[in-house]
Amino acid sequence: MNSYIPFTEQMKNEYTILIPTMLPMHFRMIISVLKTYGYNIELLEESGPHIAETGLKYVHNDTCYPAILVIGQFINALNSGKYDPHKTALMLFQTGGGCRASNYISLLRKALKNAGLDYIPVISFSFMGIERHPGFKMSIPKLHRMLYGILYADLLMSLVNQCRPYEINSGQAQILAERWVKRLSKEMGEGGSRLSYRKIKQNYKAMVEDFAGIPMAERPAVRVGVVGEIFVKYSPLGNNNLEQFLVDEGAQVTVPGLTDFLLYCVYNNINDYRVYKRGSALRCAVIKLAFNFLSKKKNDVSDVMIRNGRFEPFSRFEDTIRLSEGYIGKGAKMGEGWLLTAEMLELAEAGIKNIVCTQPFGCLPNHICGKGMMRIIKERNPDVNIVAIDYDAGATQVNQINRLKLMLANAQPPSGVGRKSVAAAESIEDKQEAG
Repeated sequence: MNSYIPFTEQMKNEYTILIPTMLPMHFRMIISVLKTYGYNIELLEESGPHIAETGLKYVHNDTCYPAILVIGQFINALNSGKYDPHKTALMLFQTGGGCRASNYISLLRKALKNAGLDYIPVISFSFMGIERHPGFKMSIPKLHRMLYGILYADLLMSLVNQCRPYEINSGQAQILAERWVKRLSKEMGEGGSRLSYRKIKQNYKAMVEDFAGIPMAERPAVRVGVVGEIFVKYSPLGNNNLEQFLVDEGAQVTVPGLTDFLLYCVYNNINDYRVYKRGSALRCAVIKLAFNFLSKKKNDVSDVMIRNGRFEPFSRFEDTIRLSEGYIGKGAKMGEGWLLTAEMLELAEAGIKNIVCTQPFGCLPNHICGKGMMRIIKERNPDVNIVAIDYDAGATQVNQINRLKLMLANAQPPSGVGRKSVAAAESIEDKQEAG
């Protein structure tokens, strides 16, 4: 068993904390919040084949692919000369569930020991109370600010993806998103100021209006949803820039937001009490309040999108829960669990019939709740086109691209949902021909 080195109050003032990549916009806003409370934090964004190669030097190749990448990214940064290892700490986010991800901390410490760096503190960012670190404590104000950072980033991710295939000036949506990330990060990082929810909702409205002002062409685009294990679903490092590849192929990409995963985690605690009587009735009541609070905040973002009328809003999580009924039980909650099945059904109901299910090779929860559910989903929804893509240090990108291209070749054409439908494009072509 690897003993841990606590991150102390003194370290808080002297150390740089490194965080691995996953969701760049989300993590940058979370980091801005944490910097408010005196932490010096940096997001590691370096990518390339050398990251996996470094990870494989210290992690067994049968280990979960995200662990190989995360550990490779950490050790690559520590060996770069950019940081003083004696004044550096590492942070990993953990849910503490029955998944290999719960072992990342011990795997990382073992890798650090093998690299001669076992004196470096590793902080577990978890709500499960896995470890105690006097220099890093969570609080309601911190969580409150981070929640709004996640909601902002979910909205930006959705707006960018809804604009990218149609923008006349390529890259404009991403540039606008970067401007908003900088502005919002500054606002979220002003720890002395009180958060105004009125101001937050004004920001939602301004963001949607800004993206609605991007010049876009009316042209058909195959709509593709992306689901799967949380790291390879979101991280460009983990999925070989999947979103960019799909956009380059002319697709409109939809990726469910991180808020849904938070709601899923909270809901599972409610379900545990209902089914197994785990915990007390009082604890369950408090968790229900948290669930309702999160749901309302997400729905408030959707309402802004609905009122604007130019973009498709988020699905309501209550509907996501309902859609999984009759397909998979709510007790299947290892890793992404039943949420993975529900997200495929959610996409299909929204008219997004082409789905990429991303999974690290050998990821048992995803092979069961993702790949294992594909047959029954297709039987009950014959127009759904799903492909499972494995990501692993030994998997070739050529094979992944070939499978994605085959999926796109069999893709259902746009269904007329939204303002950029085939019908709209054909109408424009007809007018041009008539002219």
